Amino acid sequence: MNTDEKMLPAPISRRSPEKARQDLYDKYVALSQNLWWSWHTEVVNLFQALDPIRWRQLAHNPIALLREFTPERLERRVLELALHTKVDQAFRRMQEYMGNPPLCSRQNAGVLGSHPVAYFSLEFGLHESVPIYSGGLGILAGDHIKSASGLGVPLVAVGLFYDQGYFKQRLRADGWQEEDYIDTKVEYVPMERAVDKNGKKITVKVDTTTGPIYAKVRKMKVGRVDLYLLDTDLEENSAEDRELTSTLYGGNERTRIRQEIVSGIGGVRALRELGIYPGVYHLNEGHNAFATLEVIRQKMADDGKSFQEALREVAQQTVFTTHTPVEAGHDYFKADLIEEHLGPLREQLGLTKDQLMSLGRKDPTNASSSFCMTVLGLKLSRYANAVSSLHGKVSRQMWRDLWPQKEEEEIPIGHITNGVHVPTWMAWQIKVLFERHMPGWSQESNNREVWSQVYNIDPGELWETHCVLKHLLIIFTRRRLIRQLQRLHASEEDIEMAEGILDPTALTIGFARRFATYKRATLIFSDLDRLDKIVNNPERPVQFIFAGKAHPADNLGKKLIQQIAQIRQDPRFTNKVVFIEDYDINVARHLVQGVDVWLNNPRRPMEASGTSGQKAVLNGVLNLSVLDGWWAEAYDGSNGFAIGNGSAHVDDTINDKRDFESLISVLENEVIPMFYDVDEHGLPLKWIQFMMNSIATLAWRFSAHRMVSDYVQHAYLPAGGGTSVHMP
Repeated sequence: MNTDEKMLPAPISRRSPEKARQDLYDKYVALSQNLWWSWHTEVVNLFQALDPIRWRQLAHNPIALLREFTPERLERRVLELALHTKVDQAFRRMQEYMGNPPLCSRQNAGVLGSHPVAYFSLEFGLHESVPIYSGGLGILAGDHIKSASGLGVPLVAVGLFYDQGYFKQRLRADGWQEEDYIDTKVEYVPMERAVDKNGKKITVKVDTTTGPIYAKVRKMKVGRVDLYLLDTDLEENSAEDRELTSTLYGGNERTRIRQEIVSGIGGVRALRELGIYPGVYHLNEGHNAFATLEVIRQKMADDGKSFQEALREVAQQTVFTTHTPVEAGHDYFKADLIEEHLGPLREQLGLTKDQLMSLGRKDPTNASSSFCMTVLGLKLSRYANAVSSLHGKVSRQMWRDLWPQKEEEEIPIGHITNGVHVPTWMAWQIKVLFERHMPGWSQESNNREVWSQVYNIDPGELWETHCVLKHLLIIFTRRRLIRQLQRLHASEEDIEMAEGILDPTALTIGFARRFATYKRATLIFSDLDRLDKIVNNPERPVQFIFAGKAHPADNLGKKLIQQIAQIRQDPRFTNKVVFIEDYDINVARHLVQGVDVWLNNPRRPMEASGTSGQKAVLNGVLNLSVLDGWWAEAYDGSNGFAIGNGSAHVDDTINDKRDFESLISVLENEVIPMFYDVDEHGLPLKWIQFMMNSIATLAWRFSAHRMVSDYVQHAYLPAGGGTSVHMP
């Protein structure tokens, strides 16, 4: 019997009913234990079909859903829906996926096979049922490892497990954001305790001058990628340290540095315990830069190297990605915190306090300056990159003092523009459409020629698919708004009004992201009288859907949310502006798939890259954005709309006024007329042409497969001792 035959289920006649029933249940469980299911729509549907209402109520968590099914009940439901064959096919596909990495990865990334990439990130946005992310950085990390899995890149990932995750957002009646922290049921998360080669559960220890911190190591499967998450909820720890990994981005500087030594230093030690010896260390932002110091310590201990010798070797293996041009986005720690938490490691490295501090200072001679994690990451890596072309220029200017002998254009910070994981963010209705008209698109998502086939699609069919997604978004928005109003004990009249809010035929503009002030969420409301004329035009109405969270300590961001939430009290905008609370991956998915236009208006050049607009592209949604981040290298005049001309005034007040005028002008003179210019069949043909242009020119360029391929070619293989190649 060959291998394929062994994988096939035995015929029903050869199995007892009890065995067949248990096999079915076991296959469902196996599918739920690897997040591979989350980007395969046909597998998602196998769970959703069992109980659509509970599926939604359980945040699309298959493990929680299966806990409500006995093998007998599951079998009855599968028989009712005739799902047996589909379950077998899904299970077989997952086994084949796991057992057969793509040929291109074996040919082009083989040198990493025995010494994989170790990808460190403080958060991972994988799915709404795994709440260990807050926003863009985590979503990017999740998309990165999903594409590494798809491409077969040898990679392991390291982070922290937060048993309360990021906060759940709740708006008061006055629109003010409040935060709830809810314990995650660990048994509902697809992970297990990591063990060493002898089957012993792994626990790592990180020493500080005030005592050790212990962390257990959990393992999660993300396709072919193993994600290791450290968790300090152990009896060996103090009460303070047991709570250390409870919340993401909570607490003060002391909490943050303790999280970062656990993630960085503890993460490297966990890999050693697992018997994993990385060839490349990829630091996703500066949060994990302490990892480099631990790798240096290991090399000094293992090979007898001096600190400088080990540093040079580690730097050659380290890839550092910086994500923010905003100063507040970089971690700084004072000398006393560094000494308390790095003192034992410093002594093992043979460094004085000043020598260690100098590694994290822009100016090593300035004894009063704090320790910057980004500076450490840049100094201890030989490959550093920003996340868009414009961000590369900003980063070279921002960190030029680290290389005073070089001209700004010679600063060794390049760029690899971010991309998004196509199967995760593309609506299944769009996938079906593409499968009919674009053969091979899903196997070559970073191939330009494949995406040019979008022009083969009938304009009416593309528009009809988009309208279906828009209707689904409006249904979702109404449901969420009603739930919000019921929680606030709103009147029956208000709830009844919410049941019919938003017009499926009106131009619908979406805005969803972190509510930092530089992102200017309220820019469109700068002149309410002018906006009134736009949104309430009876022949060409416009409506807005907003979502997003402000950091718990950011009162200015909370005020922006409150301003938008209170707009609905103005009769002119009651049915034209909606704010969906508790922004997460699920909300984002609905928005980027269903709106007509994706709005983004940060102060240039403060948006490092941005990826939400890239997700919109995959679904035929057009971008209306400031020429910042990825859009500065994406916009060509026929694939979306631009706010401003790519320049920015040094005075924020003048800049905001100028960008508002441009935004309104583009809406009035380009976006709205084009959307409502329809032929005799009701089709906005020029708009649909822009949709096709957007997909054809941008989907391949801003996919995570292209992004990860760039990292392999330009960063991973050179750092790991291989030769730069092109990954198809």
